Amino acid sequence: MELARFLHGSADARTGGQTLTHGRAYEAFGNVFFLGHRRRVFTRLAELSGARPGDRVLDVGCGTGYLTLRMADAVTSTGQVLGLDPAPEVLAHARRRAAGRPHCSFADGIAEQLPGPGGEYDVVVSSLMIHHLPEDVRARAVAEMYRVLRPGGRLLLADFRPPANPAARHLVGAVTGPVMEHNPVHLLEPLVRDAGFDGIGTGDLQPWIHYVRAAKPGTRR
Repeated sequence: MELARFLHGSADARTGGQTLTHGRAYEAFGNVFFLGHRRRVFTRLAELSGARPGDRVLDVGCGTGYLTLRMADAVTSTGQVLGLDPAPEVLAHARRRAAGRPHCSFADGIAEQLPGPGGEYDVVVSSLMIHHLPEDVRARAVAEMYRVLRPGGRLLLADFRPPANPAARHLVGAVTGPVMEHNPVHLLEPLVRDAGFDGIGTGDLQPWIHYVRAAKPGTRR
């Protein structure tokens, strides 16, 4: 629990969601927590998103920008990727990591009130963010993701999947807190379906990720 308190700040004044802090420490923890497979897992998430060269992508709750950078690789310099997060310290860390990639940028914002008009993005992704939001806010956040996608646009949500083994799950809770120990990832698919998405598919990536991918009805450009 002490590590969880160190890595997470207080709730942002605009949202009940919990924000990250200590960007360098969070990065170090992430590399260890994924047992050496972090880059493989997040590269695969970028592939599963369906992002193509030239696409415009939004990463909601981007944190230190680890997935954002994988998305920037996927869309190449002909596309644009924006990472959105309410935590200034981790955004600063993400901007430093993205130096030299003009097609990858970061901005302040919250999941349940995304900036910009509707239909602006080809792909929206979010990783390890939904569990930071209060349950009554999660549906609003997914509805916002639906709003900013173009018809035919793709969604990819990925979150922490607690281990099935009770002892391992308790260990996760002791290190990261009860939210991750009991994270109800089985509710991601209903959230996505209720927001109006179709073409929904789900899966797991070892060691810790459950994902849902879907599409906004319509024809992708």
